[in-house]
Amino acid sequence: MSSKNRDKTEISRRDFLGLASLWAAVLPAIAFLGGMFRMVKPNVRYEESTRFKIGTVENFPVGITKKLEDKKVFIFSTDEGLHAISSICTHLGCIVNITEWGFQCPCHGSRYNQNGKVIAGPAPRNLSWHEISQDIDGSLVIDAAKDVPPGTIFKLKA
Repeated sequence: MSSKNRDKTEISRRDFLGLASLWAAVLPAIAFLGGMFRMVKPNVRYEESTRFKIGTVENFPVGITKKLEDKKVFIFSTDEGLHAISSICTHLGCIVNITEWGFQCPCHGSRYNQNGKVIAGPAPRNLSWHEISQDIDGSLVIDAAKDVPPGTIFKLKA
């Protein structure tokens, strides 16, 4: 078959190899430029610290229970001292409400006693107890990343 008889839509081998080599150079160049532009944006997510101050001992008179909505924690003040229990349900992360017998999840009905122990519902684990410590300046600090065994009380210094 002569070249004059070829269909005009058919591409020659030489043209195909030329286009393939052109694209073999262009695609890595595009990927390189995309990577260079991606480097400008940092790969860091700025998250809120898990340590936060809740005030001084004077803010928590004996017998008070405070719910810190923005920190998702309950703070209880008793004669023995202070303790903090997470208000995040261990089932799907809803915020539990405090009741006269403990805590209840409004979403799926999980129930916890006053110590955060699961007594009913789909929750797989007890509510977390968070560590309370005192900073150098005298303010109380909760570290939500550090769980402590249930029943751990921060003793108030007289």
